[in-house]
Amino acid sequence: MRLPSRISARLLLFNVLLVFLPVAGFLYLGVFEKQLLEDQERSMVQQGRLLAAALGRQETLEAPGAEDLLKQLDSRTEARLRIFGADGVLLADSSRLGPKAPEQATVSQAGQARDNPLYKGIAGAYRVWKRLQENASTLRGRRSAPAEPYPGKVVRAALEGRYGATVHRTGGEAWRPSLTLYSAIPVRHEGRTVGAVLVSQSTVRILGELDQVRLDVSKVFLGSVTVAAVLSLLLAGTIARPLRRLRDEANDLLDRRGRLRGRFQGSSRSDEIGDLARSLEQLTARLADHQSALEAFASDVSHELKNPLASIRSATELLADVEDPADRERFLLLVQKEVARMERLLNGVREIGEIDARLEAEAPERIDLEALLREAVEGFRRRADNGKDAVEIDLASPGVPVPVRARSERLLQVFENLLDNARSFSPAGGTVKVTLAARNGAAAVRIDDQGPGIPESHRDRIFDRFFTWRPEEPNARNGHTGLGLAIVKAIVEGYGGTVTAANRPEGGARFEVRLPAG
Repeated sequence: MRLPSRISARLLLFNVLLVFLPVAGFLYLGVFEKQLLEDQERSMVQQGRLLAAALGRQETLEAPGAEDLLKQLDSRTEARLRIFGADGVLLADSSRLGPKAPEQATVSQAGQARDNPLYKGIAGAYRVWKRLQENASTLRGRRSAPAEPYPGKVVRAALEGRYGATVHRTGGEAWRPSLTLYSAIPVRHEGRTVGAVLVSQSTVRILGELDQVRLDVSKVFLGSVTVAAVLSLLLAGTIARPLRRLRDEANDLLDRRGRLRGRFQGSSRSDEIGDLARSLEQLTARLADHQSALEAFASDVSHELKNPLASIRSATELLADVEDPADRERFLLLVQKEVARMERLLNGVREIGEIDARLEAEAPERIDLEALLREAVEGFRRRADNGKDAVEIDLASPGVPVPVRARSERLLQVFENLLDNARSFSPAGGTVKVTLAARNGAAAVRIDDQGPGIPESHRDRIFDRFFTWRPEEPNARNGHTGLGLAIVKAIVEGYGGTVTAANRPEGGARFEVRLPAG
């Protein structure tokens, strides 16, 4: 069995924690209950004071008058009212003058919520928590019921002119008892205590209503937890499963030698995971292309070095059998020429390797492309043959700075290679035209020559490494390595630009370099 992923666990935990907010309200009900009990006590005291004020008109309290006053209330009070004489004798009791006290009638209503199985389960957990929080002795003190029908000590306190109050447990469990509140108020006539009023009321109604609220909150809580768990699992499945697939693809991506043997499959999803899968697909495709290019480059280097090595081997083997000094000198010159050819090849290979490895690490600088082109053209003119058959270089520029971000020495190498290539293909007395323009957020440099152009069969290979095509030079490979245009492409693309080759309608080749404006 597969364990839940860490993302699944986090989503589940986050959603469940959100639905625990109703629990905070559930626990707050305890504070609310205390407030309700205090309000109930104040209400009882207020009723007792009003009754004591009405009785204080009489010099002596008597049973008939006390009962008549309670009858006038017509059982419209929820509290139980008792009137005591100055000697502590009970004169009147509201519970004897009317129907059952409301607190007794609400006992069955309070039990409806407590009989619910959900409430019982939550109450059991709350009971355990409460026992850990409260002192056991406090619970044992609440279990004791009053030995008399009313607390005589509070009545005696009222007869002595003081306010008396107490709480007795009248039912329920030890962890959740129902209580009866007692408040005794002295009855005074002209500054003399002539009796006492005892007001009592059970908390059953309040507790029953709170229990019903707790039950409703519990139902909402359990429903929220269920919905959160289902949604978390569904959401985790849409996240964890595709991430697990990407992980498996990544594990199978390389062979034991570290070579790419596959690529990410991408995704049609429109969310961030789909974007990640498509980015990884593009990444592996580029890595595969780079790996193929490296392998092809290594193969091309090996192939290019085979020819001069074969010539050197043949020449050295023949030297041992040749006695004629002229032949020996010819073979030695051949060896020197092939060695020089190998040096050019190795220098070119090293240069391309440095470009691939170091170009990204070199910090580009803001340079004026127009000034750099003028420098390249002037340097090329100084080095070129100034005879009548010399190739002319014509520069056309906007006359204003054209900024780009690159290394000046790298761009000089690019344009010198392109100018040298254009000059070598141009006829004697021809012109190479260099045009600089800034358009569409890029700097474009065009180099046009008047040579034979590029055959269609070679157009896709013109920037390949070690490729050279010079039909008018049978021994062109002796002087050209075929790496000049490959170096141009590596540098330009390293700076985020493009280089293209095409044929001009009027004849000749056109190379265009586009670099992002700086």
